[in-house]
Amino acid sequence: MRLDILAALNAERAARRPVLLVTDPEGGEQRLVRGAEIDADPLADRLRERLARGASGLVAGPDGRPVFVAVHVPPLRLVAVGAVHITQALAPMAAGLGLDLTVIDPRTAFATPERFPNVRLVAEWPDAALETLGLDAYTALLALTHDPKIDDPALIAALRAECLYVGALGSRKTHEHRVERLRAAGFDAAAIARIHAPIGLPIGARSPAEIALAILAQVVATLRQDRNAARTEG
Repeated sequence: MRLDILAALNAERAARRPVLLVTDPEGGEQRLVRGAEIDADPLADRLRERLARGASGLVAGPDGRPVFVAVHVPPLRLVAVGAVHITQALAPMAAGLGLDLTVIDPRTAFATPERFPNVRLVAEWPDAALETLGLDAYTALLALTHDPKIDDPALIAALRAECLYVGALGSRKTHEHRVERLRAAGFDAAAIARIHAPIGLPIGARSPAEIALAILAQVVATLRQDRNAARTEG
């Protein structure tokens, strides 16, 4: 691989942007296609399909000869807003799944290394923390505090960033009030419907560990079902 291509590939991966490497198996020629450049590429339809699947493989080139498309997408990361008991139970489960977890909570009594060993903690208000951290389509955001002053700014940022998964803790009545606030903030019904609320798969979870399990199961299901849907459509 040419050094300029390798440098560009590493730069896109570091910036958490999807990128595809197209290689001619016969001649060895390679070119990089950034996610934002796919529509202008002669292989646009095939590249979009591969990117949606998150799977590398051979596709037919413009001249009919096969080329190999290596798909590089950012790893899914979790951003939990709320250093609560559920998040404590969720942290080791997320680590076991290989998911990168960041916990945001301005309440410094909760966001402590003692309660969250080996977890990235950001003891700031979500609007400030997320501006620095950044959200993207490869992020799952979990709003877990029950406090609108903390949860709402995070949900607004997640919806605007079109995060892969957005979930919020709370009863259906709590969510009804949340919907009213989000409507007042300018979000339409389709955007608000992207929020999983009550959060997690309906498994009858009660304890913090059970709720954490339900949340992670729903996050994984969303990730895999999106990929499977793209594979079926393709």
